[in-house]
Amino acid sequence: MKRHEKKTSRGTAVMMLTFIYLIFIVNLSTPSKMFSESENRKLELLPSFAIRHLLSGKFTANYEKYISDQFMQRDVWIGIKSAADRMMGKKESNGVYLGRDGYLLQKFSPPPFREPGDKAEALNRLAEAVPGINTYVMLVPTALSVLSDKLPDHVSGNLELEEREHVRQRLNKDIRYVDVYPVLHAKRSEPLFYRTDHHWTTKGAFYAYQELSRNMGFSPKEESRFTITRVTDSFYGTLYSKSGFRHVKPDSMELYLPKFPDKYAVKFSDKSHTTNSLYERDYLQRKDKYALFMGGNHSLVAIKTGIRDGRKLLVIKDSYANSLIPFLTSHFSEIYVVDPRYYEGDLRKLANAHKIQDVLVLYNLHTFFEDVSFPKIAAFAK
Repeated sequence: MKRHEKKTSRGTAVMMLTFIYLIFIVNLSTPSKMFSESENRKLELLPSFAIRHLLSGKFTANYEKYISDQFMQRDVWIGIKSAADRMMGKKESNGVYLGRDGYLLQKFSPPPFREPGDKAEALNRLAEAVPGINTYVMLVPTALSVLSDKLPDHVSGNLELEEREHVRQRLNKDIRYVDVYPVLHAKRSEPLFYRTDHHWTTKGAFYAYQELSRNMGFSPKEESRFTITRVTDSFYGTLYSKSGFRHVKPDSMELYLPKFPDKYAVKFSDKSHTTNSLYERDYLQRKDKYALFMGGNHSLVAIKTGIRDGRKLLVIKDSYANSLIPFLTSHFSEIYVVDPRYYEGDLRKLANAHKIQDVLVLYNLHTFFEDVSFPKIAAFAK
């Protein structure tokens, strides 16, 4: 029996090693992907080797991220893992909580100790560099803190709000902080966030637009001035893909279309043509349906409206702004939209060239702390 057991164990070991070797070969021979459509993010690429990076641990950390992002059939393995976790009663998978009423909520991890201060300093430098420009900051709390009643037991969304306060308290007095948490919390019984995606809905963006108007001094359009149109009932967002939780219902998506449409021209820096719409409906047939708004993220977008001698706005943002910006075309003659994750230009020169009067920094809190490209906004201070 012992000899038979040894042969069985040896055979099992050989099979396991062969399996691991085959996976290694497949991963090695498969071309790296630049972007994950299911997770709507850039994937980690093979890091360049340098002795200093190896000694500091940076190379190893980046290589682990590369292996994780480029692992073959990544989405399939994520689904298998989450199914196993769910069978064991777990309510978290790959940084996503399975909440009540089918809500998927993105986990928030506190940033390093100095980071809130660094981010606040970048915002302060932006405001100090061009004192004639009005600077507004809107850091949007995610569903984690607004819909805290949807969280699993023993999970809190307070950390996100606490870190926001660390930044807010360090901002210069001439920066106008636009606090949308009170209105979102008051309206939390309404569908303000998608259940399967990390973004807010158009309704959530609309309430934020109204709050922004009170801070910026313009009169917002009432909800009755829009025709609210449902454009899809089959939206599965980033948290659905990231978590692997598959037994949840898809989201619907709505557009707020003005009953008396504004006229404007939109120029994307990465496209040769100009369009007259901020919506790209072709994306409704794709996985990343949220890219319906402005066709996703671009380094620079220039919007010129029919308003003469109106205010000019520069928006420095993440993807949360994409569904809010269409509401602003009635109030500004020109709007320039910059995503620091992709923009390589000088923001100060951009603002001066177009005689910008107002700057709005709009991020959701999760991306605000996670985005390593955010300090680019300090280019104002060059």
